[in-house]
Amino acid sequence: MPEARIFSQAGDTAWTTTADGNRRRVLLHTNELMLVEFGFDKGGVGVLHSHPHVQASYVAEGRFEVTIDGRTEIIGTGGSFIVPSGLVHGVKALEAGRLVDSFAPYRADFLP
Repeated sequence: MPEARIFSQAGDTAWTTTADGNRRRVLLHTNELMLVEFGFDKGGVGVLHSHPHVQASYVAEGRFEVTIDGRTEIIGTGGSFIVPSGLVHGVKALEAGRLVDSFAPYRADFLP
């Protein structure tokens, strides 16, 4: 694993464009946990997918249609959700917004 990053200040890390046209920046990570911020324009979609990591997400800004294992709810600013390991999930931004996601263990595919 690349060297752990245990402190972060606003603007320390650059945004990168994701395959689905949104953006993300890795804020912090250790072997056990990773914190990532995702940015979405209105209508942006985080396509349905699954991964072995447990994911906890906090809606920092905006409103999202969140689908987890076939169940869909609207989650707005200040709301949160958890995606257990292996479940199919995705989001649609009903307005421009940001999600702050944690992953356990860290997502090696998000690091250079």
